[in-house]
Amino acid sequence: MASILDLLGDHLTPGTMKQMGGQLGLGQNQLAKALPSAIAVLTGGLARNTAQKGGASALASALDRDHDGSILDDLGGFLGNASAGNGAGILRHVLGGEQGTAEAALGRSSGINAGQAGNLLKMLAPILLGALGRSKRQDNLGARDLGGYLGRQGSHVKSAMPSGLGGLAASFLDADGDGDVKDDMMRMGAGLLGKLFKGR
Repeated sequence: MASILDLLGDHLTPGTMKQMGGQLGLGQNQLAKALPSAIAVLTGGLARNTAQKGGASALASALDRDHDGSILDDLGGFLGNASAGNGAGILRHVLGGEQGTAEAALGRSSGINAGQAGNLLKMLAPILLGALGRSKRQDNLGARDLGGYLGRQGSHVKSAMPSGLGGLAASFLDADGDGDVKDDMMRMGAGLLGKLFKGR
């Protein structure tokens, strides 16, 4: 079963990365640094939500209804009108009251401002759910399976999001639980970027 990074890496081509960076006002190096962390934030938020009562069933229904993976077939078209993907609404649901803190944490960890971090998350959220929806369909994942899948993807995320910038950043980005996010970000970034820029 493919990981979230594998699913996204297969579709986020250098061309779509350039398009994303242009709309976000980010250079390619800035976007490449921020993207793995943004994926970690969203995956972690989804994993936390599915761990709550009824969360996995709600996500499974939302994927079946609105996120079948077709967004991946024309990412360029989506990015030309990304606001149509309701990324803002997805973020409110996934991150709730911690959205502002998550954006600040992502910005600080990636060297971009909180506004750019928020816009990146809004743009990425429908793409990530599309990838998750496609995986659900291809692998015939039920709600319980989906919760387990996200739990494994977000094993670095604590079951309850701690308050405060430092705690939030660590809970989202410290994959091996050693308290140091830098090594985990480097591994995530290296794996994803290898797929994104292969054949360049």
